[in-house]
Order: sequence, then structure tokens, then C-alpha cells
Amino acid sequence: MKKALILTAVMLLFFAESNAQVSINTDNTTPDQSAMLDIKSTTKGVVFPRMNLGQLSSITNPVNGLQVFCTTDGKMYIFVAAVGQWKELAYGSTTINPPFNCGISITINHIVGVVSPVTKTATYATVNNIQGETEKCWITSNLGSDHQAASVNDVTESSAGWYWQFNLKQGYKHDGSVLTPSWTITNINETSDWLIANDPCNLELGSSWRIPTYTEWNNVSNTWMNWIDAWNSPLKLHGAGFLNSSFGSLNFRGVTGYYWSSTQYSSTYGWELYITNSGNLMGNYKKAYAFTVRCIRN
Repeated sequence: MKKALILTAVMLLFFAESNAQVSINTDNTTPDQSAMLDIKSTTKGVVFPRMNLGQLSSITNPVNGLQVFCTTDGKMYIFVAAVGQWKELAYGSTTINPPFNCGISITINHIVGVVSPVTKTATYATVNNIQGETEKCWITSNLGSDHQAASVNDVTESSAGWYWQFNLKQGYKHDGSVLTPSWTITNINETSDWLIANDPCNLELGSSWRIPTYTEWNNVSNTWMNWIDAWNSPLKLHGAGFLNSSFGSLNFRGVTGYYWSSTQYSSTYGWELYITNSGNLMGNYKKAYAFTVRCIRN
């Protein structure tokens, strides 16, 4: 074991003793002549000491140029001896998102337009290992909701989220009395599954997200007996109701749940997951009805 550790250390740390330079890398190359410390990697970065504001402020006699990452405000600081203060290092405007890992929450700034009925910021938790579709990642609240529902029969708009007609971009918000935007489409007749170009999950959460297919909803719902099982699952599905195709009126919020799939049944009907206190099933409903949406990614 000791020999293995020593060999690993030699591979990672190469000393150029002639000029006291240090190179940390995996290919045993010499450090650049201009660098005292030359770190090479294509898979890892460098982490500065991380501490909260109180710990940072308690450093005794900080040396000029000392750098620390402050966990209290998420900023880098450098000590400037000339002014005797820690100075915040200014960030630029460019951002790079790290690879997505299911289980982290995603925060989305929804902007009112052809998809979002209103402007709002929403944070969605994500989860995988859902029985029936264990390899897929799901959001655990409805698209457009402020938060996960408080109960299976939650009647609040903030938990229900928004509603969509089949294969259309535009979402609708219904606060119990007012519909936003106004209702214009009362019939849909087209031979198409939900196109990715019209998929609100894809448009609002990012290109990897989409509405579940009939097969994916069916695989998951086959493990449930009724809406209590759906609620007790990590998805926390609840009875958010639906909007009627005639006028966009709100129906059965807190009583039943309707979740669109991306799969059509016919030119005028689409497949959806229906949950209630007496059971759950895959059914088909007129595409002009507006149902809630959950999002999924591979």
C-alpha cells in the first residue's frame, strides 16, 4: 500500500529542483519556466480556502495578496495591505453552467410571452429512481408552480402551476377566478404528437427537458393504485384539476389530477395520466382541454 501511494505521489508531483519550481500534473512534464507552480489538468480545478465571513475576518495578520473564498456571500476576496482591507474580486458577466446532475434544484426565470402566462421565478427540485422509469430525471412539482403541493388535494394556484392545451406552447394561469391570458382556442384537430418545438418543458427548462410520453407515464402509474400512491411517490402528484375546452374555466382543482403525455391518441384526442381518490389510469381527452405538465429528461 505504501509503495502504491508513493508511486501515485511521484506521478502527480514532479519537482524541478534546479530552480525550485513545482509542477503538479499526470504526465511528468517540467513546469513552465515562468511559473513557480505549474498545475496541469483537463478534468479538475483548483480550490482556494473556503470559510465564512466570521472566519475570514478573524485571520490574524493576513499577508498582502492572500486570497480566500467567502461562503457567506459566495465571493472571492484578496487582502490588500496598502489599504489594510479585504477587497472583493469583481466577477464578469459571463457564466458557464456545470453538467446537470439529477437531484439538484433548478431555478428558472419564466418571462411572460408565448409560453409563460406571467413573469415569475420558480425553483424545481429534481429526482430520479422513480419506480417504472428509474433512469429518467423528473421535476417534483408542476411546471409553473411556486412550490411542491402541500397535499394531494391542494387547491392553491401556486401549487397547481400552469395548464397547456395539447401541442401548443401557450400556458395558462388560473387563480380560481381570473384566467391569464384570455382563452382563444376551443378545438384542436391535427395529426401530431407534441412537437419538441412546442414543448413547454423544452422551451422553459432547457433543451434536455420534455413532456413524458404515454409509455413513460404508463410505466410509472402502473406501480400505483390511486392518487394517494401518486402523492406518496417522490413525484408528489396531486389533484390540480384542468381547464375546460369551451371557455378555459377551472374544473376539479383539489379533486382530480390530469397530466398530459406527449403522445396523441387521435387527431383530436391526446393521452394523459388521470389520478383521483378512486384510482389512476391512462386516458385520452380532447386536445383543446388544458392540463398540467410535469417535465422529464433522460
